[in-house]
Amino acid sequence: MLRCSHKSTNCENAMQTKTTLRAAIILQTLLFSSPLSRRDFITTSSVLALNTNTNTKINTMTNTSEDRSGQKSKIWDRFAKGYAEQPIADQEAYEKKLSLTQQYLKKDMEVLEYGCGTGGTSIIHAPFVKHILATDISGKMLEAAQKRLEESPVKNVEFQQVSIDQLELEKESKDVVLGLSILHLLKNRDEAIAKTYQWLKPGGLFVTSTTCMGSMGAAPLLKCVLPVVSFFGAVPYVNPMTKEDLRESLIKNKFEIEYEWQPKKDAAVFIIARKSA
Repeated sequence: MLRCSHKSTNCENAMQTKTTLRAAIILQTLLFSSPLSRRDFITTSSVLALNTNTNTKINTMTNTSEDRSGQKSKIWDRFAKGYAEQPIADQEAYEKKLSLTQQYLKKDMEVLEYGCGTGGTSIIHAPFVKHILATDISGKMLEAAQKRLEESPVKNVEFQQVSIDQLELEKESKDVVLGLSILHLLKNRDEAIAKTYQWLKPGGLFVTSTTCMGSMGAAPLLKCVLPVVSFFGAVPYVNPMTKEDLRESLIKNKFEIEYEWQPKKDAAVFIIARKSA
């Protein structure tokens, strides 16, 4: 327990740090389908949270798109090793999502997965389709993905390091697009969904699993702390959208929601949406 005068600056700083760390740990638990290395995550968050109490001046100069992409890739590069080595947080829910998705897959399908991380989901789905292009912004994540691929019998997955906004594909070239644990990490969610619609063939499917922070019980705390820890690189940007926001974004971009499932309160929302034929 923290003991000090309510007028003490040190006490205020300590309380701010404790609150920041609490939010960072909650975020780590809720956002990622595979947990990060808790030790690495907390260590990084601790250092950066302390910086928020000691730095009084912040450089708010706007970065270029390329600079921002580089900054985001470095954040995920730091977490790649722990992300790859740790088990799935909710294995039962993950397996159900895999099974639900595979009910829609066919051997002649061309699939895109953006934000593929260490590639596990693409490799699992690969035997059910013709080809999967799996992309991610983090080179370290993709190194782990390539290692997984080489250790498997799968031959029809291609990994590419590129951000969603820089990804260029032919219109109506994909049968299925997977966007798993990614939409809540985008500032340009609607743009990404619009591009997804363009890439899909008529009748194509968009499969997404999305953390809707605005609908969570911890939302007030996270909304206060996230901008600070995100600015200093302790965690990536997180969009504070609700489940209703997600549905509206899909419908606004002409998708029809065929299936929606949330395994438990505060878990990611799993949606299968279809482009009109």
